[in-house]
Amino acid sequence: MSTQLLKKLEGMGRLRLSRNFFMRDFLHSEVAGINGIVNQPTDFDLAVFAGRHLCEELLEPLQTTFGRIHIRSGYRSAELNAYCHEHRLGRASNDLNRAHHIWDLRDADGYCGASACIVIP
Repeated sequence: MSTQLLKKLEGMGRLRLSRNFFMRDFLHSEVAGINGIVNQPTDFDLAVFAGRHLCEELLEPLQTTFGRIHIRSGYRSAELNAYCHEHRLGRASNDLNRAHHIWDLRDADGYCGASACIVIP
């Protein structure tokens, strides 16, 4: 991975989505790391927009109610999601994951969105 790409990803990760959540909380993927896939949005602005709504409207209230929550799985690039789907790693196709785990692609109806799998200890 080039130094320039690493700096870009570092800056992207430091972006605050809400009071307690940063983009980096959602970008980590063991599957991506092991397989050399860069898990980064192609439409960064759309991913941030969707991620902010997820954090502010759902995750922050959950954390206020239950205490610190842990992100198990968040943003997935289309490349990473397709790899996981093809290798039967429990991921739906890209068409079904648009505006869900693939935050930077709108669904078939043009809606944007974001989802995450969380753990409440």
